[in-house]
Amino acid sequence: MSSTGKAAARGARGSRTLELLARAGYAVSGLLHLVVGVLAVQVATGSTSSEQADQTGALTAIAQTPGGTVLLWFAVVAFAALALWQLTVALSGAAETSDRLKAAGKAVLYLALGVLAVQVVNGSAGGSGQEEGMTATLMQKPGGVLLVGAVGVGIVAAGVYHVVKGWRKKFLEDLKGGTGGHVGRAVVTLGRVGYVAKGVALGVLGALFVVAAVQHDPEQAGGLDAAFATLAAQPFGAVLLVAIGLGFAAYGLYSFARARYARM
Repeated sequence: MSSTGKAAARGARGSRTLELLARAGYAVSGLLHLVVGVLAVQVATGSTSSEQADQTGALTAIAQTPGGTVLLWFAVVAFAALALWQLTVALSGAAETSDRLKAAGKAVLYLALGVLAVQVVNGSAGGSGQEEGMTATLMQKPGGVLLVGAVGVGIVAAGVYHVVKGWRKKFLEDLKGGTGGHVGRAVVTLGRVGYVAKGVALGVLGALFVVAAVQHDPEQAGGLDAAFATLAAQPFGAVLLVAIGLGFAAYGLYSFARARYARM
């Protein structure tokens, strides 16, 4: 990367406005996880369909509240700012290669959430079945089955990473003073529970993609809603799904704290 690009990235990271909006992105992400957690519990209790328990369903639920549309447009700005902030980390050259790669991946993720929020506001979100359609199209391409399987393995790896990060409390490294014990016990507990629960859900989600590739059946793949449905179908699935839902809610509350204490 050129020195000019690195200088531009460092300059962007020096913007107080960008930092505040990026922190707001963590808070919006927290709200999203909190709503997903509530939807998961509702699926477990039979009060809502599993097809609504994903990011699209959560954003739609937010949009239907008073002032929800305004909040979603703010979410678009906040997610875009957080994506840009992560991009500056990836391009600055100050961090290690592994950290830069993770930052680039997070930038794509937050940008995708911003695009999804725009689609929900405009009423053009794909909703349930979108993942299956995309998977089916991909599997028809040369090498598509292998790619779907690789995506599944990657998601499973991300799930394992979340579980390990939560269990070992490695997320404290993302917070100011976290490793020094300056973060409250409640924040530590919420982060630990939240990361583990999210990791389990990602593991199930990735496994669905792997199964779809092995069986050459795109209908086996799906989004977070499909992962929740799979969990609910297991023995004691309702109890497990309630636990996962509460874990997602815990991650959401942790994200509110992260908005305040994150190392930027």
